[in-house]
Amino acid sequence: MTDVQGHVHDIQISGKELQRLNLNEWKGKTLFAVATLDSQEKIRQVLGAAQAGAPHTWRHINLLGPGEVDVPLQVMSVAFAHSQTFWLFGRDLSGVSQMQRRLVDAHQSMERDYLRLRHMEARYRLLFESVADPMLVVDVAQRRVMEANHAAQSVLKDAVKRLPGTDITLCFDPASRDSLDALLRSSQASGRTETARVRPLKAEEDCQLHASVFVQEGGPQFLLRLQPMGSQRGAKSGTQAEGDWFSNALENAPIGFIVTDRNGQIKAGNTEICAMLGLSSISQLIDKNLEDYLARGSVDLGVLLNNLRQSRILRGFATELRSVAGVQLAVDMAAVTLVGDDLTYGFFIRDIRLGGGREKSATSGMADSVEQLSQLVGRMPMKDIVGETSTMIERMCIQAALELTHNNRASAAEMLGLSRQSLYVKLHRYGMVSETDSE
Repeated sequence: MTDVQGHVHDIQISGKELQRLNLNEWKGKTLFAVATLDSQEKIRQVLGAAQAGAPHTWRHINLLGPGEVDVPLQVMSVAFAHSQTFWLFGRDLSGVSQMQRRLVDAHQSMERDYLRLRHMEARYRLLFESVADPMLVVDVAQRRVMEANHAAQSVLKDAVKRLPGTDITLCFDPASRDSLDALLRSSQASGRTETARVRPLKAEEDCQLHASVFVQEGGPQFLLRLQPMGSQRGAKSGTQAEGDWFSNALENAPIGFIVTDRNGQIKAGNTEICAMLGLSSISQLIDKNLEDYLARGSVDLGVLLNNLRQSRILRGFATELRSVAGVQLAVDMAAVTLVGDDLTYGFFIRDIRLGGGREKSATSGMADSVEQLSQLVGRMPMKDIVGETSTMIERMCIQAALELTHNNRASAAEMLGLSRQSLYVKLHRYGMVSETDSE
Protein backbone atom coordinates (compact mmCIF):
# COMPACT_ATOMS: atom_id res chain seq x y z
CA MET A 1 0.00 0.00 0.00
CA THR A 2 1.47 3.36 -1.09
CA ASP A 3 0.44 6.97 -1.43
CA VAL A 4 0.81 9.32 -4.40
CA GLN A 5 4.46 10.06 -3.54
CA GLY A 6 5.25 6.33 -3.43
CA HIS A 7 5.67 6.00 0.36
CA VAL A 8 5.18 2.39 1.46
CA HIS A 9 2.59 2.17 4.29
CA ASP A 10 2.05 -1.55 4.41
CA ILE A 11 3.29 -4.67 2.64
CA GLN A 12 1.93 -8.20 2.51
CA ILE A 13 4.20 -10.97 1.18
CA SER A 14 3.44 -14.49 0.02
CA GLY A 15 6.01 -16.90 -1.32
CA LYS A 16 9.09 -18.29 0.40
CA GLU A 17 11.53 -16.51 -1.91
CA LEU A 18 10.15 -13.04 -1.16
CA GLN A 19 9.81 -13.76 2.57
CA ARG A 20 13.47 -14.73 2.69
CA LEU A 21 14.44 -11.28 1.35
CA ASN A 22 12.90 -9.44 4.37
CA LEU A 23 11.03 -6.95 2.22
CA ASN A 24 9.14 -5.68 5.29
CA GLU A 25 12.08 -3.31 5.74
CA TRP A 26 10.60 -1.25 2.89
CA LYS A 27 7.92 0.15 5.22
CA GLY A 28 8.38 3.88 5.69
CA LYS A 29 10.52 4.20 2.58
CA THR A 30 9.55 5.33 -0.88
CA LEU A 31 9.39 2.99 -3.82
CA PHE A 32 11.88 5.26 -5.59
CA ALA A 33 14.43 4.66 -2.82
CA VAL A 34 14.20 0.87 -3.18
CA ALA A 35 13.93 0.76 -6.98
CA THR A 36 16.74 0.45 -9.49
CA LEU A 37 17.45 3.48 -11.68
CA ASP A 38 15.83 1.98 -14.77
CA SER A 39 12.61 1.20 -12.84
CA GLN A 40 11.97 4.59 -11.18
CA GLU A 41 10.32 6.08 -14.25
CA LYS A 42 8.12 2.99 -14.59
CA ILE A 43 6.94 3.42 -10.98
CA ARG A 44 5.96 7.03 -11.71
CA GLN A 45 3.97 5.84 -14.73
CA VAL A 46 2.25 3.08 -12.70
CA LEU A 47 1.24 5.49 -9.90
CA GLY A 48 0.20 8.16 -12.40
CA ALA A 49 -1.97 5.70 -14.33
CA ALA A 50 -3.73 4.59 -11.14
CA GLN A 51 -4.33 8.19 -10.08
CA ALA A 52 -5.75 9.05 -13.51
CA GLY A 53 -8.02 6.01 -13.50
CA ALA A 54 -6.37 4.48 -16.56
CA PRO A 55 -6.91 0.77 -17.36
CA HIS A 56 -4.86 -1.58 -15.24
CA THR A 57 -1.69 -2.84 -16.95
CA TRP A 58 1.18 -4.97 -15.67
CA ARG A 59 4.67 -3.43 -15.69
CA HIS A 60 8.03 -5.11 -15.06
CA ILE A 61 10.15 -3.32 -12.44
CA ASN A 62 13.25 -4.22 -10.41
CA LEU A 63 13.47 -3.37 -6.70
CA LEU A 64 16.55 -3.55 -4.47
CA GLY A 65 16.51 -6.32 -1.89
CA PRO A 66 19.00 -6.93 0.95
CA GLY A 67 22.61 -6.84 -0.18
CA GLU A 68 21.74 -4.93 -3.36
CA VAL A 69 20.02 -8.03 -4.80
CA ASP A 70 17.56 -7.15 -7.56
CA VAL A 71 13.98 -8.34 -6.93
CA PRO A 72 12.18 -8.59 -10.30
CA LEU A 73 8.42 -7.97 -9.99
CA GLN A 74 5.50 -7.56 -12.35
CA VAL A 75 3.28 -4.90 -10.74
CA MET A 76 -0.16 -3.39 -11.29
CA SER A 77 -1.62 -0.45 -9.32
CA VAL A 78 -5.20 -0.13 -8.12
CA ALA A 79 -6.55 3.17 -6.68
CA PHE A 80 -9.20 3.44 -3.96
CA ALA A 81 -12.16 5.68 -4.67
CA HIS A 82 -11.88 9.14 -3.13
CA SER A 83 -8.51 8.24 -1.62
CA GLN A 84 -4.88 9.06 -2.25
CA THR A 85 -3.85 5.50 -1.37
CA PHE A 86 -2.96 2.83 -3.93
CA TRP A 87 -2.56 -0.90 -3.79
CA LEU A 88 0.33 -2.29 -5.83
CA PHE A 89 -0.06 -5.96 -6.65
CA GLY A 90 3.18 -7.68 -7.58
CA ARG A 91 4.09 -11.04 -9.09
CA ASP A 92 7.47 -12.55 -8.25
CA LEU A 93 9.54 -13.00 -11.42
CA SER A 94 12.63 -14.46 -9.71
CA GLY A 95 12.10 -17.85 -11.33
CA VAL A 96 11.74 -16.28 -14.78
CA SER A 97 14.78 -14.09 -14.14
CA GLN A 98 16.89 -17.08 -13.10
CA MET A 99 15.77 -18.97 -16.18
CA GLN A 100 16.70 -16.00 -18.36
CA ARG A 101 20.14 -15.81 -16.73
CA ARG A 102 20.67 -19.52 -17.31
CA LEU A 103 19.60 -19.08 -20.92
CA VAL A 104 22.03 -16.18 -21.40
CA ASP A 105 24.85 -18.13 -19.72
CA ALA A 106 24.12 -21.17 -21.89
CA HIS A 107 24.07 -19.00 -25.00
CA GLN A 108 27.37 -17.37 -24.10
CA SER A 109 28.88 -20.78 -23.36
CA MET A 110 27.73 -22.02 -26.78
CA GLU A 111 29.28 -18.97 -28.43
CA ARG A 112 32.58 -19.58 -26.63
CA ASP A 113 32.53 -23.24 -27.66
CA TYR A 114 31.72 -22.25 -31.24
CA LEU A 115 34.59 -19.76 -31.35
CA ARG A 116 36.91 -22.34 -29.82
CA LEU A 117 35.91 -24.87 -32.47
CA ARG A 118 36.44 -22.32 -35.23
CA HIS A 119 39.92 -21.53 -33.94
CA MET A 120 40.72 -25.23 -33.64
CA GLU A 121 39.52 -25.85 -37.18
CA ALA A 122 41.58 -22.91 -38.47
CA ARG A 123 44.70 -24.26 -36.75
CA TYR A 124 43.97 -27.74 -38.06
CA ARG A 125 43.58 -26.44 -41.62
CA LEU A 126 46.78 -24.43 -41.40
CA LEU A 127 48.73 -27.36 -39.99
CA PHE A 128 47.22 -29.83 -42.45
CA GLU A 129 48.12 -27.70 -45.45
CA SER A 130 51.58 -26.66 -44.23
CA VAL A 131 52.85 -30.21 -43.62
CA ALA A 132 55.48 -31.11 -46.21
CA ASP A 133 54.44 -34.79 -46.35
CA PRO A 134 51.35 -35.79 -48.35
CA MET A 135 48.42 -36.23 -45.94
CA LEU A 136 45.04 -37.86 -46.64
CA VAL A 137 41.88 -38.28 -44.57
CA VAL A 138 39.96 -41.38 -45.67
CA ASP A 139 36.54 -42.62 -44.60
CA VAL A 140 36.87 -46.04 -42.94
CA ALA A 141 33.58 -47.48 -44.20
CA GLN A 142 33.70 -46.39 -47.85
CA ARG A 143 37.49 -46.12 -48.28
CA ARG A 144 37.06 -42.78 -50.04
CA VAL A 145 39.28 -39.71 -49.69
CA MET A 146 37.58 -36.99 -47.67
CA GLU A 147 40.42 -34.46 -47.47
CA ALA A 148 43.87 -34.09 -49.00
CA ASN A 149 46.52 -31.45 -48.50
CA HIS A 150 48.41 -29.67 -51.26
CA ALA A 151 51.37 -32.06 -51.05
CA ALA A 152 49.12 -35.10 -51.54
CA GLN A 153 47.39 -33.47 -54.48
CA SER A 154 50.80 -32.79 -56.07
CA VAL A 155 52.07 -36.35 -55.60
CA LEU A 156 48.87 -38.07 -56.75
CA LYS A 157 47.71 -35.55 -59.38
CA ASP A 158 48.64 -37.88 -62.24
CA ALA A 159 46.43 -40.59 -60.80
CA VAL A 160 43.25 -38.54 -60.42
CA LYS A 161 42.38 -34.92 -61.06
CA ARG A 162 40.57 -34.36 -57.78
CA LEU A 163 41.34 -36.45 -54.72
CA PRO A 164 38.32 -35.83 -52.39
CA GLY A 165 35.62 -38.38 -53.16
CA THR A 166 38.02 -40.79 -54.89
CA ASP A 167 38.46 -44.43 -53.86
CA ILE A 168 41.79 -44.60 -52.03
CA THR A 169 42.79 -47.82 -53.82
CA LEU A 170 42.75 -45.98 -57.17
CA CYS A 171 45.56 -43.71 -55.94
CA PHE A 172 48.10 -46.55 -55.72
CA ASP A 173 49.69 -49.04 -58.07
CA PRO A 174 47.65 -52.26 -58.52
CA ALA A 175 50.58 -54.28 -57.17
CA SER A 176 50.40 -52.33 -53.87
CA ARG A 177 46.66 -52.55 -53.31
CA ASP A 178 46.84 -55.78 -51.31
CA SER A 179 49.44 -54.17 -49.01
CA LEU A 180 47.23 -51.08 -48.74
CA ASP A 181 44.17 -53.15 -47.82
CA ALA A 182 46.14 -55.13 -45.22
CA LEU A 183 47.54 -51.89 -43.76
CA LEU A 184 44.11 -50.30 -43.37
CA ARG A 185 42.62 -53.43 -41.82
CA SER A 186 45.50 -53.77 -39.39
CA SER A 187 45.33 -50.12 -38.33
CA GLN A 188 41.57 -50.29 -37.84
CA ALA A 189 41.82 -53.47 -35.75
CA SER A 190 44.72 -52.40 -33.53
CA GLY A 191 43.95 -48.69 -33.21
CA ARG A 192 47.67 -47.95 -33.53
CA THR A 193 49.74 -46.36 -36.26
CA GLU A 194 50.74 -49.01 -38.80
CA THR A 195 53.23 -48.72 -41.66
CA ALA A 196 53.48 -50.44 -45.04
CA ARG A 197 55.51 -50.07 -48.19
CA VAL A 198 53.38 -49.03 -51.18
CA ARG A 199 53.82 -47.30 -54.53
CA PRO A 200 51.59 -44.42 -55.67
CA LEU A 201 50.06 -44.81 -59.12
CA LYS A 202 52.54 -43.97 -61.91
CA ALA A 203 55.29 -43.27 -59.36
CA GLU A 204 58.86 -44.45 -59.95
CA GLU A 205 59.67 -45.54 -56.39
CA ASP A 206 57.97 -46.92 -53.31
CA CYS A 207 56.89 -44.87 -50.30
CA GLN A 208 56.26 -45.56 -46.66
CA LEU A 209 52.55 -45.19 -45.91
CA HIS A 210 51.64 -44.57 -42.25
CA ALA A 211 48.00 -45.16 -41.29
CA SER A 212 46.23 -44.32 -38.03
CA VAL A 213 42.56 -44.18 -37.00
CA PHE A 214 40.74 -41.29 -35.34
CA VAL A 215 37.06 -40.63 -34.69
CA GLN A 216 35.05 -37.60 -35.80
CA GLU A 217 31.32 -36.87 -35.82
CA GLY A 218 30.91 -38.78 -39.07
CA GLY A 219 32.53 -41.90 -37.61
CA PRO A 220 36.03 -43.42 -37.72
CA GLN A 221 38.47 -42.12 -40.33
CA PHE A 222 41.97 -42.96 -41.48
CA LEU A 223 44.78 -40.43 -41.39
CA LEU A 224 47.33 -41.45 -44.04
CA ARG A 225 50.81 -39.98 -44.41
CA LEU A 226 53.09 -40.70 -47.35
CA GLN A 227 56.84 -40.58 -46.77
CA PRO A 228 59.35 -41.17 -49.59
CA MET A 229 61.97 -43.80 -48.73
CA GLY A 230 64.87 -41.42 -49.46
CA SER A 231 63.52 -38.67 -47.19
CA GLN A 232 63.21 -41.18 -44.38
CA ARG A 233 66.89 -42.02 -44.60
CA GLY A 234 67.76 -38.33 -44.83
CA ALA A 235 65.65 -37.53 -41.80
CA LYS A 236 67.29 -40.33 -39.89
CA SER A 237 70.77 -39.09 -40.70
CA GLY A 238 69.69 -35.53 -39.81
CA THR A 239 68.38 -36.74 -36.47
CA GLN A 240 71.64 -38.55 -35.85
CA ALA A 241 73.63 -35.38 -36.62
CA GLU A 242 71.39 -33.35 -34.33
CA GLY A 243 71.96 -35.88 -31.56
CA ASP A 244 75.72 -35.55 -32.05
CA TRP A 245 75.46 -31.76 -31.67
CA PHE A 246 73.57 -32.09 -28.41
CA SER A 247 75.99 -34.69 -27.05
CA ASN A 248 78.96 -32.51 -27.97
CA ALA A 249 77.36 -29.45 -26.37
CA LEU A 250 76.64 -31.26 -23.09
CA GLU A 251 80.07 -32.86 -23.01
CA ASN A 252 81.86 -29.51 -23.33
CA ALA A 253 79.36 -27.34 -21.44
CA PRO A 254 80.85 -24.91 -18.88
CA ILE A 255 78.48 -26.25 -16.21
CA GLY A 256 78.39 -29.73 -14.70
CA PHE A 257 75.92 -32.26 -16.08
CA ILE A 258 75.14 -35.76 -14.85
CA VAL A 259 72.42 -38.34 -15.53
CA THR A 260 71.16 -40.64 -12.76
CA ASP A 261 68.58 -43.37 -12.44
CA ARG A 262 65.54 -43.19 -10.16
CA ASN A 263 67.71 -43.98 -7.11
CA GLY A 264 70.41 -41.39 -7.80
CA GLN A 265 72.97 -43.81 -9.28
CA ILE A 266 75.10 -41.93 -11.81
CA LYS A 267 74.90 -43.18 -15.42
CA ALA A 268 76.67 -40.40 -17.35
CA GLY A 269 78.41 -37.07 -16.85
CA ASN A 270 80.50 -34.43 -18.59
CA THR A 271 84.00 -33.04 -18.23
CA GLU A 272 83.02 -30.08 -16.04
CA ILE A 273 81.48 -32.22 -13.29
CA CYS A 274 84.68 -34.27 -13.17
CA ALA A 275 86.67 -31.06 -12.68
CA MET A 276 84.35 -29.96 -9.86
CA LEU A 277 84.76 -33.27 -8.04
CA GLY A 278 88.48 -33.59 -8.71
CA LEU A 279 88.16 -36.70 -10.88
CA SER A 280 90.42 -37.47 -13.83
CA SER A 281 87.83 -39.27 -15.97
CA ILE A 282 84.11 -39.85 -16.13
CA SER A 283 84.61 -43.59 -15.60
CA GLN A 284 85.43 -42.86 -11.95
CA LEU A 285 81.94 -41.36 -11.57
CA ILE A 286 79.85 -44.05 -13.28
CA ASP A 287 77.76 -46.32 -11.00
CA LYS A 288 78.50 -44.13 -7.96
CA ASN A 289 75.56 -42.57 -6.12
CA LEU A 290 75.00 -38.82 -6.28
CA GLU A 291 74.55 -38.62 -2.51
CA ASP A 292 78.24 -39.58 -2.10
CA TYR A 293 79.19 -36.17 -3.53
CA LEU A 294 76.57 -34.03 -1.77
CA ALA A 295 77.60 -32.34 1.47
CA ARG A 296 74.31 -33.30 3.14
CA GLY A 297 74.22 -36.69 1.47
CA SER A 298 70.93 -38.56 1.52
CA VAL A 299 69.03 -35.53 2.86
CA ASP A 300 69.76 -33.40 -0.22
CA LEU A 301 69.27 -36.34 -2.57
CA GLY A 302 65.89 -37.15 -1.00
CA VAL A 303 64.73 -33.56 -1.44
CA LEU A 304 65.90 -33.51 -5.07
CA LEU A 305 64.25 -36.80 -6.02
CA ASN A 306 60.98 -36.00 -4.22
CA ASN A 307 60.70 -32.66 -6.02
CA LEU A 308 61.41 -34.28 -9.38
CA ARG A 309 58.79 -36.99 -8.82
CA GLN A 310 56.18 -34.35 -8.04
CA SER A 311 56.94 -31.56 -10.52
CA ARG A 312 59.41 -33.21 -13.00
CA ILE A 313 61.48 -29.98 -13.05
CA LEU A 314 63.56 -28.36 -10.31
CA ARG A 315 65.34 -25.00 -10.39
CA GLY A 316 67.56 -23.03 -8.03
CA PHE A 317 68.42 -25.72 -5.46
CA ALA A 318 71.37 -24.41 -3.42
CA THR A 319 73.65 -26.99 -1.86
CA GLU A 320 77.32 -27.99 -1.61
CA LEU A 321 79.34 -30.62 -3.45
CA ARG A 322 82.07 -32.55 -1.68
CA SER A 323 85.06 -33.42 -3.88
CA VAL A 324 87.15 -36.56 -3.50
CA ALA A 325 89.70 -34.41 -1.64
CA GLY A 326 87.05 -33.36 0.89
CA VAL A 327 86.76 -29.78 -0.40
CA GLN A 328 83.20 -28.42 -0.26
CA LEU A 329 82.00 -26.35 -3.20
CA ALA A 330 78.86 -24.15 -3.12
CA VAL A 331 76.72 -24.92 -6.17
CA ASP A 332 73.32 -24.16 -7.66
CA MET A 333 71.47 -27.19 -9.07
CA ALA A 334 68.69 -27.56 -11.62
CA ALA A 335 67.22 -30.89 -12.65
CA VAL A 336 64.75 -32.34 -15.13
CA THR A 337 63.03 -35.70 -15.59
CA LEU A 338 64.18 -37.32 -18.85
CA VAL A 339 61.77 -39.12 -21.17
CA GLY A 340 62.59 -42.76 -21.81
CA ASP A 341 61.79 -46.37 -21.01
CA ASP A 342 63.47 -46.09 -17.59
CA LEU A 343 62.99 -43.16 -15.23
CA THR A 344 66.15 -41.04 -15.34
CA TYR A 345 67.05 -37.54 -14.19
CA GLY A 346 69.40 -34.94 -15.64
CA PHE A 347 71.17 -32.59 -13.22
CA PHE A 348 72.77 -29.27 -14.21
CA ILE A 349 75.28 -28.09 -11.59
CA ARG A 350 76.71 -24.55 -11.59
CA ASP A 351 79.56 -23.28 -9.43
CA ILE A 352 78.15 -20.24 -7.60
CA ARG A 353 81.60 -18.64 -7.34
CA LEU A 354 81.74 -18.35 -11.13
CA GLY A 355 78.21 -16.94 -11.66
CA GLY A 356 77.79 -14.75 -8.63
CA GLY A 357 74.12 -14.20 -9.38
CA ARG A 358 72.81 -16.04 -6.36
CA GLU A 359 75.34 -14.46 -4.03
CA LYS A 360 74.32 -11.05 -5.26
CA SER A 361 70.66 -11.66 -4.58
CA ALA A 362 71.49 -13.04 -1.16
CA THR A 363 73.63 -9.99 -0.42
CA SER A 364 70.88 -7.60 -1.45
CA GLY A 365 68.38 -9.49 0.74
CA MET A 366 70.79 -9.27 3.66
CA ALA A 367 71.16 -5.54 3.09
CA ASP A 368 67.40 -5.13 3.45
CA SER A 369 67.50 -7.03 6.74
CA VAL A 370 70.38 -4.88 8.02
CA GLU A 371 68.48 -1.72 7.10
CA GLN A 372 65.45 -2.91 9.07
CA LEU A 373 67.58 -3.88 12.05
CA SER A 374 69.39 -0.52 12.03
CA GLN A 375 66.08 1.15 12.85
CA LEU A 376 66.09 -0.68 16.20
CA VAL A 377 69.39 0.93 17.24
CA GLY A 378 68.68 3.40 20.04
CA ARG A 379 65.33 1.82 20.79
CA MET A 380 66.61 -1.50 22.14
CA PRO A 381 69.86 -2.63 23.79
CA MET A 382 72.36 -4.25 21.44
CA LYS A 383 72.01 -7.53 23.31
CA ASP A 384 68.27 -7.62 22.55
CA ILE A 385 68.88 -6.70 18.89
CA VAL A 386 71.35 -9.57 18.52
CA GLY A 387 68.84 -11.92 20.14
CA GLU A 388 66.10 -10.69 17.79
CA THR A 389 68.38 -11.27 14.79
CA SER A 390 69.19 -14.81 15.90
CA THR A 391 65.50 -15.56 16.35
CA MET A 392 64.65 -14.20 12.89
CA ILE A 393 67.42 -16.19 11.17
CA GLU A 394 66.50 -19.37 13.05
CA ARG A 395 62.85 -19.06 12.04
CA MET A 396 63.77 -18.38 8.38
CA CYS A 397 66.06 -21.43 8.30
CA ILE A 398 63.33 -23.68 9.68
CA GLN A 399 60.79 -22.35 7.16
CA ALA A 400 63.22 -22.87 4.26
CA ALA A 401 64.02 -26.43 5.38
CA LEU A 402 60.31 -27.31 5.67
CA GLU A 403 59.62 -25.90 2.19
CA LEU A 404 62.51 -27.81 0.63
CA THR A 405 61.42 -31.08 2.25
CA HIS A 406 57.69 -30.51 1.58
CA ASN A 407 57.00 -30.35 5.34
CA ASN A 408 58.90 -33.59 6.07
CA ARG A 409 60.08 -32.74 9.57
CA ALA A 410 62.45 -35.68 9.91
CA SER A 411 64.34 -34.63 6.76
CA ALA A 412 64.19 -30.97 7.79
CA ALA A 413 65.70 -31.77 11.19
CA GLU A 414 68.51 -33.72 9.53
CA MET A 415 69.13 -30.90 7.05
CA LEU A 416 69.36 -28.35 9.89
CA GLY A 417 71.59 -30.56 12.02
CA LEU A 418 68.97 -30.80 14.78
CA SER A 419 67.35 -33.68 16.54
CA ARG A 420 63.67 -34.19 15.83
CA GLN A 421 62.78 -33.27 19.40
CA SER A 422 64.73 -30.00 19.16
CA LEU A 423 62.99 -29.14 15.89
CA TYR A 424 59.53 -29.78 17.40
CA VAL A 425 60.39 -27.56 20.38
CA LYS A 426 61.40 -24.72 18.04
CA LEU A 427 58.26 -25.20 15.92
CA HIS A 428 56.12 -24.79 19.04
CA ARG A 429 58.16 -21.79 20.15
CA TYR A 430 57.57 -19.92 16.88
CA GLY A 431 53.94 -20.96 16.53
CA MET A 432 54.61 -22.99 13.38
CA VAL A 433 52.58 -26.01 14.54
CA SER A 434 48.83 -26.13 13.87
CA GLU A 435 46.32 -27.29 16.47
CA THR A 436 45.80 -30.52 14.54
CA ASP A 437 49.53 -31.27 14.62
CA SER A 438 49.65 -30.53 18.35
CA GLU A 439 46.91 -33.02 19.05
